[in-house]
Amino acid sequence: MNRSLMEAAANRLMEGGEQLGRTDALMVRQGGETLLERHGAGLDASSTLKSWSVAKSMLHAAVGILVSEGRLDPQQPAAVPEWSEPRDPRGAITLGDLLRMQPGLRWNEDYVDGEGSDVIRMLFERDWEPVADTGGHAASKDLVAPPGTLLNYSSGTSNIVSRIVAGVVGPADEYDQWLRRELFGPLGMESASPRYDEVGTWIASSYCFCTVGDFARFGELYLHGGMVGSRRILSGEWVATARTPTSTDTDGRTHSAHWWIWQGGPPDAYFCSGYEGQYIIVVPSLDAVVVRLGQTPTELRDNVVMELNTMMAALGHR
Repeated sequence: MNRSLMEAAANRLMEGGEQLGRTDALMVRQGGETLLERHGAGLDASSTLKSWSVAKSMLHAAVGILVSEGRLDPQQPAAVPEWSEPRDPRGAITLGDLLRMQPGLRWNEDYVDGEGSDVIRMLFERDWEPVADTGGHAASKDLVAPPGTLLNYSSGTSNIVSRIVAGVVGPADEYDQWLRRELFGPLGMESASPRYDEVGTWIASSYCFCTVGDFARFGELYLHGGMVGSRRILSGEWVATARTPTSTDTDGRTHSAHWWIWQGGPPDAYFCSGYEGQYIIVVPSLDAVVVRLGQTPTELRDNVVMELNTMMAALGHR
């Protein structure tokens, strides 16, 4: 490893400023070893930090467990009560369409315009009552495109998926216990703290607080092909859906199935992405996971990506 190159990029991220925003935590793990770990002011290895949409990729893992058990089938129409009428065209939407963010539902993922934003209405209380059933709120939207044809990134879509999971494993405490038994526990993610809505659905669009180390542990599940030690958590086929491109958004980012394909760095890298610059980057060719958590405006995102690419370049080739 080029230690000086790695440290210089890490220093720039931790120093932050007008071009990089604030970095709260950095971690680089390669070959099962922590090569770099940094924490922002007032934070340490025990500090739990926001996931934002990184939680969507954790939901991908939860679905994968149920698929391997034969309890969910991505090819089948999604089990959504609001779409159960025989003539409802939304009944053709599959679980796979939802995971690929292609259900064809109307949705506005605007984090600024409170009046026109479906995601703000769903997640945050303003001058209205907060949404009690996040999945139901999203499922009520009209169909505006044929299912499976149009990428429309939607936190509501993730919460529809999460409510489907709750329908299989149980809501609220049952959901939480299942996640800890089947996913977080085996990975050693002791800090993982999901948030649930009033009907007991994990708000997996946005909320799973973790330490930087536990975010890295989640990335290593995919790095190791769904294995934790000698225990298989996810099938290799399911892990492959996370790194298989399906569509590209208006910003030129390539989506897979609640994961994204990394650009500008190692060609096999793929990643979890959260609002304002939360990243878990999985790089099989480097046997590495890179985690960055913090707060950076969207318009400065490319500056953070450049520094993370420098850190990956410093890892060399294996």
